[in-house]
Amino acid sequence: MSENTICLKSIRELLGIRFFIPSYQRGYRWSPLQVDQLLDDINEFEKKNNKEEGEFYCLQPIVVKRRVNYDDYEVIDGQQRLTTIFIILKVLEERFLEDYPDYSLYSLQYETRANSKEFLENLSDTTADSEKYIDFFHMKQAYDTVKQWFLKKENYGRKSKILDFLLNFEKKDDNDVSNNVRVIWYEVDEDGSNSSSIDIFSRLNIGKIPLTNAELIKALFLRKKNFDENVYSLKQIQIATEWDDIEKRLQQDDFWYFISNGCTDRKYECRIEYIFDLMKDKQKNADSFYTFRAFSDELNSSSIDSVWFDVKNYILTFEEWYANPKLYHYVGFLISCGKSVKELKNASESKGKTDFENYLVNEIKKSIVIEDELENLRYSEDNDAIKKILLLFNIQTILCTHKSEMRFPFALFKKESWDVEHVCSQTDKSISSAKDRKEWAEDVSEYLKYNEVDGVADELSLIEALKSENKIDENRFNECFIKFQKKLGDDKIIDKDTISNLTLLDAKTNRSYKNAYFPIKRLRIIENDKNGIFVPIATKNLFLKYYSKQAGNVTQFGETDANSYIAAIKETLSEFMEG
Repeated sequence: MSENTICLKSIRELLGIRFFIPSYQRGYRWSPLQVDQLLDDINEFEKKNNKEEGEFYCLQPIVVKRRVNYDDYEVIDGQQRLTTIFIILKVLEERFLEDYPDYSLYSLQYETRANSKEFLENLSDTTADSEKYIDFFHMKQAYDTVKQWFLKKENYGRKSKILDFLLNFEKKDDNDVSNNVRVIWYEVDEDGSNSSSIDIFSRLNIGKIPLTNAELIKALFLRKKNFDENVYSLKQIQIATEWDDIEKRLQQDDFWYFISNGCTDRKYECRIEYIFDLMKDKQKNADSFYTFRAFSDELNSSSIDSVWFDVKNYILTFEEWYANPKLYHYVGFLISCGKSVKELKNASESKGKTDFENYLVNEIKKSIVIEDELENLRYSEDNDAIKKILLLFNIQTILCTHKSEMRFPFALFKKESWDVEHVCSQTDKSISSAKDRKEWAEDVSEYLKYNEVDGVADELSLIEALKSENKIDENRFNECFIKFQKKLGDDKIIDKDTISNLTLLDAKTNRSYKNAYFPIKRLRIIENDKNGIFVPIATKNLFLKYYSKQAGNVTQFGETDANSYIAAIKETLSEFMEG
């Protein structure tokens, strides 16, 4: 695309325009439900109290291309919405002619139906013709749906209100200050023939370049009218290049997952849109094009240079946080725990570096407040609190190692779903399901390949039978399970559900950890670390028994080890647990 025009147009500004719907588009297909929903949305917005000046209801984008030789616009995308609004205006036509005598409705001509323009203009008298073509059937059905909507008790007498809301228009200082309905008008200027339009339509509709806020905002920023005539090409290239640099940075997962949680509530095709949403404080319940509209309004009163400077400054703040080890870890922790990055950004603007660090420390303290003693936190009951404590323990362990250049990998932590798991298996008596028993047998068998365990020769055949999923007597399995539990030391922890027996483990690595004994988990952790698979530093230290004060069997984890572990957590997090 070359010089494209993008702006907001009120429905009033569409009046009198001739639209051409090319044959490569499907015919009109909106259902009565879709028509009702649009009317309900428009009606609800119109009835909204205390609307601000210029507040409006925004329809999805209309993508058009001017057909010079025909004095009309070819509709590349959005014809369903244009047709539906036209049908609503037709139902209101009597009042329209009375209240807006100086205007005429816009027109629609479908290439596949030579008399579609006439059909639409005479919808009230086209019952017979509506049976001829499927397009006409849906148009007439939509027309009848609109008529019935206005006959409903709750909507009776709303025709004038809806018509005025559709067509209100008042300019003040070149801005529309009315409360009305508007469309995002995206006019493309393509060199070439009809094939160019088909190409645009195909790209839009197969999702390769969806009209997201990011795409629309980019077109908004690169408008020719934003720049002085003698520098506009250079400025366009500058913004486009810097835009691409920002997007490339955000596409790097280590940076993206540092400032976000992957944005699981929505998928950003262009991640720069996340920055725009933050800048305009877009809420979850906001309409799809809220951010585009906010930037469109801003560019009506501010220069493109100042707006683009704000964008670059926003991302620069995140880069500065990322480059500073302490800010990186503290901010990353808070965002991982659900803290709003927008709130952190706002707080940083009024504080120097030291004050901002102190602010982050205080926010971390607030996030890990617990009602009881740390050692009394219990699995299932306090998992959110425990996960925060263990995550902070890992982060602070890295920061306390001043000579290390290690950084906690938030991307791996978030993408691989590390969560609170038991160090020693929480299953004390038995395992009931056949699947869990088979996994347990495979774990034990793998361990026995490399480690000798005395007095278990009689149980080896049972383990092989379990691996083959042969039915095993339950009593015999329980005896075998208890014997291995004692041999491998997983009966040495009195209460396995306290935080002293909990750590961050990846439940998706190879097989489930839940029934594996400590020495088996330990071997797997060592193997993962050796193969370059991410293991949180404190988890690795725990299984290597770095926290244990007394020498002992490295393949067993007992009460002494658990007590040393909780003491290490308290000492490392003392800065955040005080007071």
